[in-house]
Amino acid sequence: MNNKFDDIRCYYDDEVAPALARLSEEKQFMKVLSTIYPLLPKDVIRQRLLSFNSIIDFQKELIYPFLQYIEANLTKGINLQLPENFDTSKPYLYISNHRDIILDSALLCAKLIEKGMNTVEIAIGDNLLVFPWIEELVRVNKSFIVKRGLSPRQVLESSKTLSSYIRFTINEKLESIWIAQREGRAKDSNDRTQESLLKMMNMSGNESIAENLAQLRICPVSISYEYDPCDYLKAKEFQQKRDNPDFKKSPQDDLLNMQTGVMGYKGRVMYRAAGNIANELMQTGSEISEKTAFYQTAAALIDKHIHSGYEIYNVNKVAYDLLTGENKYGKEYDLMEKLDFEKYLEKQIMKIDLAGSKDEDFLRMKMLEMYANPLINHIKASEKEN
Repeated sequence: MNNKFDDIRCYYDDEVAPALARLSEEKQFMKVLSTIYPLLPKDVIRQRLLSFNSIIDFQKELIYPFLQYIEANLTKGINLQLPENFDTSKPYLYISNHRDIILDSALLCAKLIEKGMNTVEIAIGDNLLVFPWIEELVRVNKSFIVKRGLSPRQVLESSKTLSSYIRFTINEKLESIWIAQREGRAKDSNDRTQESLLKMMNMSGNESIAENLAQLRICPVSISYEYDPCDYLKAKEFQQKRDNPDFKKSPQDDLLNMQTGVMGYKGRVMYRAAGNIANELMQTGSEISEKTAFYQTAAALIDKHIHSGYEIYNVNKVAYDLLTGENKYGKEYDLMEKLDFEKYLEKQIMKIDLAGSKDEDFLRMKMLEMYANPLINHIKASEKEN
């Protein structure tokens, strides 16, 4: 195996048992496992942890049952829709919108397991590795590290290494990858692919930009949560940044977002894959030779697939009408659904704890935007297709 990736790659199977042995000595991690599996004695949990010798066994036997619990108790069902004639034996670079720090990729892996497919390698920013044991855990769980907060020179070198690792994983390891379309979550749900992501992916190729991206078998994926458990935390952050432009989340904020996202109610959840867009990228490359214009068009192509693939729920329609003051979708939901959503907003806003004055009108508007923007973008994407 290529050792130049050792500081970012996920673990190999022969590294799993030693890593889990180290994790079994971490009190904080064992406390988390005891919370997830409250009916199992700690010594039984430790024995199970020490019994795994491969990543897939660890995922299927320890992680997957917890994801089943989440689906059964914290959602109204999770679905993954693949296109007809989708070749499930091939590796893909799944690029999706980003709603939840942990679950976006975790629930995708659960659905892939149920379809008899391989799980994906997961890109995770090192800003989330707030304790050493978290890095150990994610690398056992098939994650690779994206380094953040680097100097311009370090960013270039890190991007080259990351690009090479992604290409190596897809084309040589024949493993699929999940990566978000942008750094961090789109707090207002106005999902846009960062052109810098595509530029990074191109760095490791030897052909034209279009060919280099096409070789990665990019498959856009739309993720739609009916309810976002972190909506009130995202709204709170909007006001904090409005009131203090220098505001930055703390590691404790990230931990709270992770915990709230995992253990909060999500309603219905839909993953919809667009399929491999290699041919569309090649077509774009044949029409656009200028680099900046190509990256803009390629990013917009991914956005179009993600936006058109959203599952639109009635809460999105209610939010749109409340935000715009229109009654465009009034015939598609009933009065109780509208009242229930307004009560939901009130309940979420009540959870927000701010040191200064709480601007409830602003917070409500930001939460309405979160639920309306997927519908707004879905409408625009549909118009482009027609």
